[in-house]
Amino acid sequence: MARLSVLGISGGVSTPSRTTVVVNALVKAVALRVPADTGLIEITEAAPSLFAGLSRGELGASGEAIIQRVEKADLLVVGTPVYRASYTGALKHLFDLVDYRALTGKTVLLAATGGSPYHGLVLEHQLRPLFGFFGAVTVPTGVYGAPDDFIEGEVAGAAIIERISRAATEAVSLLNSSHADAAVATRVG
Repeated sequence: MARLSVLGISGGVSTPSRTTVVVNALVKAVALRVPADTGLIEITEAAPSLFAGLSRGELGASGEAIIQRVEKADLLVVGTPVYRASYTGALKHLFDLVDYRALTGKTVLLAATGGSPYHGLVLEHQLRPLFGFFGAVTVPTGVYGAPDDFIEGEVAGAAIIERISRAATEAVSLLNSSHADAAVATRVG
């Protein structure tokens, strides 16, 4: 398999960010399983470029480059802190700028962090429907991190480490099957 493009997107709006820690752990876990070029978009750093416009046509070159990275990646690892039972508005703005056709069939691994285990349902009730709109294929296992899953700013809980491993394995399996399907379609067509 050729090297894949794996792009982490952290919707965290603070620094340091537990969300970024989880997204980075997932990106690294995928890269251990498949040859990959990896990258990270942090909303805190991308915001000035993305908030330069309310529509894609209003973005400058740096904002357009961010959106193109999202659209061209083979795998997106999207994480958000939970705010008011949903993903951050800044993360939503990024995806409002993405061409709705660009994510069709793309594999997306979901992650979230929050102040208590009760916020974990944001993966199923907010993030999965967002990417369903785009026609993306979401990895069955999402990763949610509560404060007890971190020690000194690093992922440390046994349960979250196991979920990261399982989610990365599932993502690679989906990537392998989607690339095999694309190769067959190319030969047939």
